[in-house]
Amino acid sequence: MTTTNTLTERYISATIRSLQPQAQGDVRAELEASIADAVEARIEQGEAPGAAERAVLTELGDPGVLAAGYADFPLHLIGPRYFLTWWRLLKLLLIIVPICAMGGVALGKALDGATVGEMIGAAVVVGIQVIVNVGFWVTLVFFILERAGTDTGVKWDVDQLPAQADDGANRSDVIASLVMLLLGIGAVLWDVTRGFFPTGGEPIPILHPGLWPWGITVLFVLIAAETLLAVAVYARRRWTVALSVVNTVLAVAFAVWSLTLLVRGELINPEFLAFSFTGNGVEGDTMRVLGIITGAALVAFPAWDIIDGWIKTVRARRR
Repeated sequence: MTTTNTLTERYISATIRSLQPQAQGDVRAELEASIADAVEARIEQGEAPGAAERAVLTELGDPGVLAAGYADFPLHLIGPRYFLTWWRLLKLLLIIVPICAMGGVALGKALDGATVGEMIGAAVVVGIQVIVNVGFWVTLVFFILERAGTDTGVKWDVDQLPAQADDGANRSDVIASLVMLLLGIGAVLWDVTRGFFPTGGEPIPILHPGLWPWGITVLFVLIAAETLLAVAVYARRRWTVALSVVNTVLAVAFAVWSLTLLVRGELINPEFLAFSFTGNGVEGDTMRVLGIITGAALVAFPAWDIIDGWIKTVRARRR
């Protein structure tokens, strides 16, 4: 019954993940026993095992409500009827909307030629304003819904149970990481020695020729460190705080290395830029916009790598 990713295991995991670590074992054991007994009783009455399991879990209800009962945590916003719907929607919007707004403002300021300090200041101000407004308006909407007695139409059933979270420590994850890193090394070596971009004649490198050998060596050291990190995560079978710190340092190092070279004009091959853009009439402000977008990408990917590592660390600690 408790095999990984069954409905019962997903239900129990969704229930205990918000509880204190010292209480999770007892609650898990209690739920496993009570669910197994209830399912067995239904099977003895002639129900199919799958249907019996779904019926028992449906009767138990939303795992968030059940967890609140175990933790003695009152579900009160304006009233308990809308609390979980309000809280889930608010968390989702607070993750998405401020990040999008701050990124858009920072990019707009960059395109206007603002300094780094001005971009950060404007993004922070907008982020705070968005957070306050999202919190206020979402809460106001649910206040009105409750006072009007309106049904939100949100009903819980077992199909909403989250799948088992990926902790990034599976064999397939480390193999995929190693393959991607090896492909990256191969692509860089091919670009340095043969040229990667087709021109109709001899291919030309995309990376600046001046990066060889020391700049490319730094890049390969970072790639090798990422490879060792992937192996370490697999060896530990989980992400840890120490591994997340290392991952953060490596991501920041890559961002600083690549952005410094980009600003100094030493990352992209001038011949490639001339052939692909300048030679086709793309210059001036358009080239500056392309440079800013490239810089934003060089920040966004390491930033996501950092966030992903810490998310997996938090999940591993909860387990």
